[in-house]
Amino acid sequence: MEQPIRILIVEDNVIIADDMQSMLEEIGYEIVDNVIVYEQAEEVLKTKQVDLVLIDIILASDKTGIDLGKHIRENYDIPFIFVTSNSDRATVENAKTVKPNGYLVKPFEQQDLYTSIEIALSNFTYGVEKPGSGREEEEEAPMSSSILKDSIFVKKQHLYYRIQFGDIQFIKADNVYLEVNTVDKKFLVRSPLKNYLEKLPKNKFYRAHKSYIVNVDHIDAINSKDIMINNTLIPISKDFKEFIISSMNS
Repeated sequence: MEQPIRILIVEDNVIIADDMQSMLEEIGYEIVDNVIVYEQAEEVLKTKQVDLVLIDIILASDKTGIDLGKHIRENYDIPFIFVTSNSDRATVENAKTVKPNGYLVKPFEQQDLYTSIEIALSNFTYGVEKPGSGREEEEEAPMSSSILKDSIFVKKQHLYYRIQFGDIQFIKADNVYLEVNTVDKKFLVRSPLKNYLEKLPKNKFYRAHKSYIVNVDHIDAINSKDIMINNTLIPISKDFKEFIISSMNS
């Protein structure tokens, strides 16, 4: 099931905040909330699902947008973008300390806002290990930094949609594109098959063939050369067939 990206706006200028909300809703994003201070934003993050946060650096509270950015970095696995009137060196250097996923200077147009959000979502890596995790653990699970918690963003037309891993049945390589097949929809993604596999949970998704990744939870039947997923026959390699049969019999 696909869902629009859910955005939290943290902006103490009500007129600017309402204008941003109108721009975003017109594009097709969902606004989770529109708040003016750090404490309100903190409460929303605790209680609601948020995919991305837009933050003004100067807020109507003792704590600034940079404080909020630090809080998000330490406690949540979501991207955020600073939206500010300040582009001086000191402000930019301070903002860089919390590693924002974007920095948008007011005033801006709807296209600027859209582009910043799309790039932030596209470049953000979910599930990154927090500071302090051991190098040894990282070496034991080198794919962990690219695995999402329970879903992945897939672009369709001009929006990125959150797709639950469980809804993905199989992925087919077609020249430079991948065809991501969910329970009821198809999405085209520009990516090498090998790179895309690294973004998926390794206990569910496997390279069944040079041109296919499959979610083993959706396999309905198997023979010597193919598996069947939702009435679609998918060719499989000898190694994958042996792996599946061995797994079923273990």
